[in-house]
Amino acid sequence: MSKVITFGEIMLRLAPNGYYRLFQNDQLQATFGGGEANVAVSLANFKVDTAFVTKLPDNAIGEGAVNSLRSFGVDTSKIVYGGNRLGIYFLEKGASQRGSVCIYDREHSSIQEAEASDFDWDSIFEGAEWFHFTGITPALKKNLVEICKQACIAAKEKGLIVSCDLNYRGKLWTKEEANKAMSELCNYVDICIANEEDAKNVFNIEAENTDICGGKLDKEGYKSVAKQLMDKFGFNKVAITLRKSVSANDNDWSGMLYDGKEFYFSKNYHLHIVDRVGGGDSFGAGLIYSLLNNKSMQETIDFAVAASALKHSIEGDFNRVSVAEVEKLMAGDGSGRIMR
Repeated sequence: MSKVITFGEIMLRLAPNGYYRLFQNDQLQATFGGGEANVAVSLANFKVDTAFVTKLPDNAIGEGAVNSLRSFGVDTSKIVYGGNRLGIYFLEKGASQRGSVCIYDREHSSIQEAEASDFDWDSIFEGAEWFHFTGITPALKKNLVEICKQACIAAKEKGLIVSCDLNYRGKLWTKEEANKAMSELCNYVDICIANEEDAKNVFNIEAENTDICGGKLDKEGYKSVAKQLMDKFGFNKVAITLRKSVSANDNDWSGMLYDGKEFYFSKNYHLHIVDRVGGGDSFGAGLIYSLLNNKSMQETIDFAVAASALKHSIEGDFNRVSVAEVEKLMAGDGSGRIMR
């Protein structure tokens, strides 16, 4: 039985080779990805029994998505089928001072058209210990807000830990819509994950003395953000990723974990980015893995940040690294030297 259940949308990702602009040539790479699916793959690579739940079209494209997940060991037996299409997103990776561009084509996807009756949460959660979703899923359509709520209620009734990455997406809903939905859903959440913008966009909680675009981050400001989030919703823990953007290719990357008593900060990694999509999801997976394995708070934030730092070096949404590789980086070996 799966220890962790993740729920959301997996999409077809279409992206030019390398740093080409969209349709600069006649080739697009086809892979799959999506917030909660990315978390499931990372956890499976960490040898955690993990199931991904969604609704997919019963056709070759849906089958391709399932086979992609299965290739990493993710349990797909709880996926339901119906509807006519898989959502698509087009990604143009940024370089230097040109930012990345993400274009969604996900209207009327199978999961967006899902109904509450599609998911038997009591059965899905049987034997599980953890449920994870993100703010992307309820943003898809109003019916997904209710489905996420039903999932959270069932998870809490069965004693599961519930984690949520706020993951605000301005292309999917307004700040007002996000605030209303997430204010309700976060009442069921134990572990809240956010980045430097989510708390501001969803709950109007802003870090002081911080300029995201200008590359200025203030730790004291983020301590205040974490404390305000915990005070508002009674979370057990709040984790925040801290990204200082020098350019599209070069970022400084670290994280903070707050348990209601102490603030724990990871070391800072200077990243030369290959693909940043899925970086936050790999952080969430590292956090879940560490807490499931009863690591200390400092070890937990160190593992989560190291795992996500490695993800930035890997093409595609999925983080294809092992526990041993993450622990090697945690131990200080970030030289990138060839292993023979």
